[in-house]
Amino acid sequence: MNEMLFNTAIRTIELEAESVAGLTKFINEDFEKTVETVFKSSGRLVISGVGKSAIIAQKIVATLNSTGTPALFMHAGDAIHGDLGMIGKEDVVMLISKSGESPEIKVLIPLIKNFGNVLIAMCGNSKSYLVKNCNYFLNTTVTKEACPNNLAPTSSTTAQLVMGDALAVCLMEKAGFNGYDFAKFHPGGNLGKRLYLKVKDLYLFNNKPVVSATAGLKEIIVQITKGRLGATAVTSAEGTIIGIITDGDLRRMLEKSDRLDNIQAKDILTPHPKTILSDELAVNALEVLRSNDISQLIVINKNENYLGILHLHDLVKEGIV
Repeated sequence: MNEMLFNTAIRTIELEAESVAGLTKFINEDFEKTVETVFKSSGRLVISGVGKSAIIAQKIVATLNSTGTPALFMHAGDAIHGDLGMIGKEDVVMLISKSGESPEIKVLIPLIKNFGNVLIAMCGNSKSYLVKNCNYFLNTTVTKEACPNNLAPTSSTTAQLVMGDALAVCLMEKAGFNGYDFAKFHPGGNLGKRLYLKVKDLYLFNNKPVVSATAGLKEIIVQITKGRLGATAVTSAEGTIIGIITDGDLRRMLEKSDRLDNIQAKDILTPHPKTILSDELAVNALEVLRSNDISQLIVINKNENYLGILHLHDLVKEGIV
């Protein structure tokens, strides 16, 4: 590897890591009041900025919205051309700026103050116009940008991003936001599916192979083949589970038996098969399959009646595995 590139990459990472670590001394009373103000607000947190700070603002907004804190991005340059109408009476406003002296920011500050909204500054310059005119100050000062010319926003934008994450996580904890809440906002993701997808959402799409205890070999094979699940349930006349017959059970039976004409389901079945309630989470079904090294689960209701079969492939297809 080119030694110069190697050293540059290492120096960049080390400088940005130092900048992030330096934020710990800025977690102060203003940070606490910011968390409390946003948490108690009946409105949203409107976050604005220009340039790279605007991009960081959008990421922080996305994080807040996905973790239970309503937030909205407003570009500082567009604000004075109509977007100020985005700010509601109950909203809290946060302006992000490294210098706190950007022309767009300086124009925006008195307008927001006239609206009467609480103004939070996330800024890297404690003596700036922005900080002097805010209610609360989140300090993101860095000693040096990772840019070799100490110009391009690098360490400073990383510090802004991390301070935003600290704010979001504190708000999550205050709200008691848990994994199930997270799933509500991420229903299409694999993590969301693990937290809300149930067995009944999957097995209903499968066939329902079933035979009685006295069923012959041909009927058993037909049910396993038609079901395409590699197994069939064996039930009583009342619909309760007696056992399961898998294609593996059939192979083992063929290896041991010379005569096949009188074989019935009760001679082949595996009694007391693993079952799962239809209302159970799919991720719990996965744990049962893995811990028992099996591919199928019998799905039952609370009365232990047979409802269908859940196959490992169903979980793979949904991204649960």
